[in-house]
Amino acid sequence: MTRYRTLKVDDLEIFYREAGPPNAPALLLLHGFPSSSRMYEPLLRRLADRWRLIAPDYPGFGHSSAPTPTEFAYTFDHLAEVMNGFVDALGIERHTLLVQDYGGPVGFRMAMAHPERLEALIVQNAVVHESGLGPLWETRHAFWADRAAHEPELRENFFSLAATRGRHLGNDPATDRYDPDLWTDEFAFLNRPGQADIQVDLFYDYRTTSPPTRPGSSGCAGTSPARWCSGGGTTRRSRYRKPPRTRPICPMRRSICSMAATSSWTPAPTRPPSISGHS
Repeated sequence: MTRYRTLKVDDLEIFYREAGPPNAPALLLLHGFPSSSRMYEPLLRRLADRWRLIAPDYPGFGHSSAPTPTEFAYTFDHLAEVMNGFVDALGIERHTLLVQDYGGPVGFRMAMAHPERLEALIVQNAVVHESGLGPLWETRHAFWADRAAHEPELRENFFSLAATRGRHLGNDPATDRYDPDLWTDEFAFLNRPGQADIQVDLFYDYRTTSPPTRPGSSGCAGTSPARWCSGGGTTRRSRYRKPPRTRPICPMRRSICSMAATSSWTPAPTRPPSISGHS
């Protein structure tokens, strides 16, 4: 049974969904843009027999507190700090991270801050290298270079109903397979008062994407979590596959790069945890 709870972290109400036995291995599920923990509902039902599943909403998303950008800095550094505080409040000492989209820059920062907590890292469609950003991102690069000049165009792209629907359907001609509630609910969320300002601020910070190398930081040195990177509907596993040469958007520890540089390779020194029932 899934339970719907709220926990106070730094004066913020953090909503989360939890399922599974409290003494089972913890799996923290971090959502993407512009989703919330709701995206993991089907997974919670499937995996609750073997994992303690915890899916929080970040500040500004879902049912968590959404202070204005003048009251709260919407950066990935700040979201990661709040999420680490959330883990502290739950008393979780070790966990596996499943990160999707925005969950990547949040989760990678969490792993850098507390590598000792990380059992395994599962990456789904989370980009940390320039090579992972296709032609669609050209206008978004322009926004990062000159926010004032390109913000109106970005807002139209991000928050229109057509763009919201397109994020779910893509180019798939079989549109009858998709529940329209997916994009109509998302569109309603994006049009709540203050949401556009929150999301634009956070997307502007996406130019930093990955946690920078900090003086004195050891990254994940000395730890050896299992790594499982997936994306595009395929997952490859091997004892080791050398990643292609790619240029990070932002300097970062090699340990994190090797976990999540792309979705086309997967270094896996240990067998990754099964989350689908398939080996």
